[in-house]
Amino acid sequence: MKKILLTSAGFENPRIGKEFLKLLGKPASEVKVLFIPTASRTKEELHYVGKSKKELIGVGIKKENFINFNLDRELTEEELKKIDVIYVCGGNTFYLLYKIRENRFDEKIKEMINKGIVYVGASAGSMIMGPDIEVSGIKADWDKNDVGLKDLTGLKFTDKRISPHYADEYEEVIKKFEEETGKNVTRLTDKQAILIKDEEVKILE
Repeated sequence: MKKILLTSAGFENPRIGKEFLKLLGKPASEVKVLFIPTASRTKEELHYVGKSKKELIGVGIKKENFINFNLDRELTEEELKKIDVIYVCGGNTFYLLYKIRENRFDEKIKEMINKGIVYVGASAGSMIMGPDIEVSGIKADWDKNDVGLKDLTGLKFTDKRISPHYADEYEEVIKKFEEETGKNVTRLTDKQAILIKDEEVKILE
């Protein structure tokens, strides 16, 4: 079964954390998490990486059950066998997609999701799962494409084009993007997430 949880801000809304636990199929204390902080490069972004870890520990994941993976090496078969959850942190969406492609990790993600491993994205980690990441750079103070990524195609695990951290102040710029491109954007506030279980898709809030 495909089990994907695409969040704006992790488990800031406790209901999202509870839904995550329902996806596991085993006690949280036994779950091993492949934790990917690659998108976070600035001090502010790294602060949210720490927050994500605390939230996972808060729902029962043990500290020793994290496998920190920065997309900088091959995962061993031994590690792959142990993984129950992939958690991809937020940060710069362009850089994250660039690193995933560079390491051909998109193939590994597909393989793991097809095996029933739970995928959790936070912000950038959610955006990469849609059809493209174009919306990521539409506002001047949003993500910068400082890696010169040309192909902005996402991993296409969902047809939802996600704009996380949504607030009313961003509506005008997102609406303009939709009008100019003809592409719909799914707006997620920090209290919302998209849950995908096989073909069932619903918004959690």
